[in-house]
Amino acid sequence: MGSGSSKPAPHVFTADAPVSFSQSVLDALQRNPETDSTRALTTEHKLQTRVNAELSRIRDAQSQALADLTSALTTHPPAPDAPPPAAHGRDPHTLAAHLSSPFYQDHSASKPVAPVMDTPADSGRSHDSVEKELGDLRDKLAGRRQVAQVPEGVERARGLVVQCLRVKDRRPLDCWREVEAFRVEVGKVERAFVERVGR
Repeated sequence: MGSGSSKPAPHVFTADAPVSFSQSVLDALQRNPETDSTRALTTEHKLQTRVNAELSRIRDAQSQALADLTSALTTHPPAPDAPPPAAHGRDPHTLAAHLSSPFYQDHSASKPVAPVMDTPADSGRSHDSVEKELGDLRDKLAGRRQVAQVPEGVERARGLVVQCLRVKDRRPLDCWREVEAFRVEVGKVERAFVERVGR
């Protein structure tokens, strides 16, 4: 069964008009060992090689950047005669700039922490003054007016819209009545707010 070598079957081309190929073209096609599947595999292998090379380049660049940032961070205060690290505060792509941003929030702690304020390294602030400033900010935030509770009619209409959309997830346009009722309820709240503010 497997002792004889298998010969490739000759290619048969059918066309409406007579087509003729030169003998050199036919010989070149028959001598070519490459098939569609081998071409696809070769192309896929080339793409995978390029993607892997690019991924390793990016990984190396990221690990180098992480190593640079890790070495730049210190747990000890700078020496008194050392110049302040002003360059880190100006470049927005550094870790120090990110951590000193007023928009940075550390979510890894178990209790909420106020955002780190953007201050230079040699600000001369003490722990007590920073704590006092944070306490003042907390008092200001607590003194702000809290958001009013949503009226029961709006909450009920909202629940009906959500329920309808869950039931009719394939046909959400069938929930137009519930959406319109929700809009009416929100409109009532908006008018009441405008009247209250306008006085």
